[in-house]
Amino acid sequence: MATESSAAPASRPRSWLLILLAIAVGGYLVSRMFSGGEAAPAVSTTPAVRHPANAPQHSGQVDPADLDVRLEELKKPSPPPSEMARNPFRFQPKPPPPPPPVDSRPAVVAPPMPAEPTGPPPPPPIGNTIKFIGIVQTANGKIGAFSDCRATFPGREGEVIEGRYRVVKIGIESADLEYLDGKGRSTLPLNGSACVGK
Repeated sequence: MATESSAAPASRPRSWLLILLAIAVGGYLVSRMFSGGEAAPAVSTTPAVRHPANAPQHSGQVDPADLDVRLEELKKPSPPPSEMARNPFRFQPKPPPPPPPVDSRPAVVAPPMPAEPTGPPPPPPIGNTIKFIGIVQTANGKIGAFSDCRATFPGREGEVIEGRYRVVKIGIESADLEYLDGKGRSTLPLNGSACVGK
């Protein structure tokens, strides 16, 4: 019994040591991952001097004969400013847009509009003012019955009714009427109920 109780405390410090060692190793690894590793070597920002291909390469020294410095170019006068030079500090009007391209096709001429009729307007159609409402057959021929829905006017072929219409022809189911001057001829259908309810 005494040997078992003495062995138990000896195993506990070992497990705690292992846990502490694992935490230390994990912390070290995390610090290495987030530290970015070693710093990169500094890069010089000064431009490198170009040497001719056949010149020997020196470690840090530049031969003055390798440098191509033309001091006489600095003594030449600068060219005079031109008229078309761009000056960002002065406002100038925009140049005009280029002219539109010239169309070589011939121009299409619209046909002339018909002249509007002059003079008084034509009379309204006869069928708008008078109706053909019936036929009476007599020994002397047919007599047509015409109405303006206020009065009824009888008329034979060739007669004038209502003082302004001439009966041209009376058929079985229609009658032809015209104005006294011979214009505006209309064919009126036979309609006995044209004025009913008006």
